[in-house]
Amino acid sequence: MESFLKRLKYYGIGFSIGLVFVFIFFQNRGCSWLPSNRVKNAFLDRLIVVSDGQLKLLKASGVSEDDIIQVLNDGDVDFGESDTEGDLKVYKLSKNLEGKGVVNFFFSLPNESFISEVYVSAGRVTDIKNSTKGFGNIIHYPNDDHMLFLDSSEIMNCRIKALGFKDADALFKVIKKEGKIDFSKTNFSKKPKAIQHITIFEGQRQKFGLKAIWYKNKINVIAIESDSTIQCP
Repeated sequence: MESFLKRLKYYGIGFSIGLVFVFIFFQNRGCSWLPSNRVKNAFLDRLIVVSDGQLKLLKASGVSEDDIIQVLNDGDVDFGESDTEGDLKVYKLSKNLEGKGVVNFFFSLPNESFISEVYVSAGRVTDIKNSTKGFGNIIHYPNDDHMLFLDSSEIMNCRIKALGFKDADALFKVIKKEGKIDFSKTNFSKKPKAIQHITIFEGQRQKFGLKAIWYKNKINVIAIESDSTIQCP
């Protein structure tokens, strides 16, 4: 019995030391069950988007895209100043950035959407609304090269081949390089799933567009809008 208690004591000491190392060194990744880290991971599982208007404010304030991602790694979630109810959830995160002081960020989580829009120093959480015009610059993609999923319809296969893509992964690479969110064609209030519109650019020219929904942590493309000269059934 005494030997068992001694082993149990050593086990408890080792377990406690392990927990300390997890908290200190692994932070968000090692403690994803913490409420604040669950919130941050919800953003990192989505496309993080900055509107054209917010991008100008970011540059004017000296805040970089790297700062935005950094606040999701070790920033503080202010649940008291967040709106966690309704179809549009908005969370306030803060971080003391070197040379910039404390900067407040607001991240949106529209219901059933693969987009999280970020705002910097926007004031109050009630000021945050889904963008309805202009374009959104995608500054973060989840670590999943197979995140894009295409409907297997005949017309979808026809359009994909006509545009020169062999599969969804090839299309996703182009989205990462040349894609933007078109807020004017995105419907966050659509039920049961928000419909997002991704526009592919070639320089300043819009090449084609994709309508997509969020389904099982994948971007499910449900329609392709391309040149009318493409003949598909």
